[in-house]
Amino acid sequence: MPTTAPARQRKKSSSVRRDDEAPIIPILARKVREVEAKAQKNKLGPTNRVKFQVIAFLVREERARVKEDSQLSDSARAELLKRLDGVATILAKTAARDTSLIQLLEADQATSPVAKRMRRDWLLDAGVELAPEELVIDDAKPAVAEPAVPVVASERAVRPAQVDARIESNPFLAPDPARYAPVDHPRRRLDGWELMGPLYKAFAQGSGGGSATMPLPDVPEFDRLSPRGLEIMPHQSRFLEAVREGHRRFLLADEPGLGKTAQSVLAASVASAYPLLVVVPNVVKMNWAREVERWTPQRRATVIMGDGKDVDAFADVFIINYEILDRHLGWLAEIGLRGMVVDEAHFIKNLTSQRSQNVLALSQRVSETAPGGDPLLMALTGTPLINDVEDFDAIWRFLGWADGTKPGPELMDRLEETGYTPADKAFYPAARQAVIDLGIVRRRKKDVARDLPDKLVADMPVQLDDEFGRSIAQAERELATRLADRYKRIIEARGDRGLAAGEIDEDIVHLVAMGELEESRAAGTDGDNVFSMVRRIGQGKAQLAADYAVQLQRSVGKVVFFAKHVDVMDQAERQFREAGVKSVSIRGEQSSTARQQAIDAFNDDAEVGIAVCSLTAAGVGVNLQAASNVVLAELSWTAAEQTQAIDRVHRIGQDEPVTAWRIIAAHTIDQKIAELIDRKEGLALRALDGVQTDDEGTESVQLAALKSLLRDALGA
Repeated sequence: MPTTAPARQRKKSSSVRRDDEAPIIPILARKVREVEAKAQKNKLGPTNRVKFQVIAFLVREERARVKEDSQLSDSARAELLKRLDGVATILAKTAARDTSLIQLLEADQATSPVAKRMRRDWLLDAGVELAPEELVIDDAKPAVAEPAVPVVASERAVRPAQVDARIESNPFLAPDPARYAPVDHPRRRLDGWELMGPLYKAFAQGSGGGSATMPLPDVPEFDRLSPRGLEIMPHQSRFLEAVREGHRRFLLADEPGLGKTAQSVLAASVASAYPLLVVVPNVVKMNWAREVERWTPQRRATVIMGDGKDVDAFADVFIINYEILDRHLGWLAEIGLRGMVVDEAHFIKNLTSQRSQNVLALSQRVSETAPGGDPLLMALTGTPLINDVEDFDAIWRFLGWADGTKPGPELMDRLEETGYTPADKAFYPAARQAVIDLGIVRRRKKDVARDLPDKLVADMPVQLDDEFGRSIAQAERELATRLADRYKRIIEARGDRGLAAGEIDEDIVHLVAMGELEESRAAGTDGDNVFSMVRRIGQGKAQLAADYAVQLQRSVGKVVFFAKHVDVMDQAERQFREAGVKSVSIRGEQSSTARQQAIDAFNDDAEVGIAVCSLTAAGVGVNLQAASNVVLAELSWTAAEQTQAIDRVHRIGQDEPVTAWRIIAAHTIDQKIAELIDRKEGLALRALDGVQTDDEGTESVQLAALKSLLRDALGA
């Protein structure tokens, strides 16, 4: 609906000189620096992209105005154009970091309501008088009938034989037109504000402190949900009471091992959210089916495979993996789903991926057509933040809390109720709590499972002193030299521009490291780059890590051995056979049945001493609590992946202290990667647990490692 600027009289910023002939320029200079700082962290969200675009066309508008202003002296005009050129230079420099911004430079006007409001507010802050038609921003979008599923998905679509029979047997699938009638909202105080940036900021700062958990009911006196022989824990029971009281949308962000799967299965039962769709990583499909049978034995679950020919269309729970969801979107959108669960929801954080688009398209369809309205929507992830607080974006869209540019109606109402605006310091803790109260539930093991033992990550440095290890060291030196030579060539080409002796230009360091990273991604593990080097380090550590795992197994019993690459797993398994230690393997290429058999053998067979696991294939949804010791033979690129791996052992039911032995190649980039992974945990602690931590950057571990390598080579 139309929005206008807030009625209060805006005051010029104290930083704007009263005699400034172009008061918008200081505002643009400040805004462009904000965007540049975000780009330096290698993470630009939707809000900052709009800001970049608005800066670009305001620079063009102001340049044209300055050139045509006959009242300006030649010297004043030259000075103003010089300042505008400075802003434009920063825009170009930022676009060079993130080439997807280049197309935004081509826009000649504000097109979206968000961009129009941003332009209007900045001009008003600069004291510019606007025409009445520029004060009114129309948010209305043209009514366009969008397909239920993306076109790219319909091209691969399959339709199981039983689906039509189920649809024809259900008389409650016709949508209610009254649910989609436009609602005439009254003018609200916050309609003129850009709110997504402040909302993200509230979480990034951990505003207000405290764990991000909505108020939950007390533990009920009796457990009426667990089937015979099972019992839910108090923290699970409180969550389910919230569902019983009518709450239907959750970001369940409990730490790994606190039983999110069981809570979701029982939540569907409490809410009668059947048919229920569960979207999961491929490795946990069988486990989900088992959990449905275990906690709700009266319900039927069907696991959807690629062609869907064996789908039981009359099942209560449909379980599908991300990779094949596009083939089944069509019929899933038609069967009247009353609930949808997205497991490991951080998998959808990349909004440009087909995986994310498929999930969001289907969730929107479920929200619009669920019989009776108000479907159960649950995003499950113990690690919702990987690199940046804007990783929340896709999850909030899935839950209907925001659309990427503005808060949804319910969140907007809650923000209005706070009585604050982003100009008020008190807005940020209140806004964070408003989002949390929508349905974020985050519990830590130390808070809710006090009998669960602590876990310890212990680094085990190893020396790669054989010929292979020396070749790794030489390759690392050559990479560092290549980076340093590129840096020096750029400095020589542009001049030192006043750099003190020994001072390093961090912008050039970032540029060189980013260029190397992009080349490395294109080459993969071919050639001499950071990815091939890390893989070779893993190969070099394989024997040492396997030897340590054998010693550990003989001392303490069962051990879980994690590696990232198949050849490292193969080498370890050969050594275990030679050492007479029986092992099982959990890998990505296995069928779900074979994987579950391996998990059961490890947990139940006393003769199986070691489980050899892929970090990516076995890092989620797998219960290996028969062991209390983990060997991490190779490092992940994210703290989240490492945590997920360790928490396959550190789970409810574990009655021994858990230790993760991280094998680190001394005096190599391996050490730096380990340090960077540990620092990354600070983001989630600030945003979700309200813990005060050092403000670490949000750039990727790969980029940070390359920058560190370059600084070392330059002697910094």
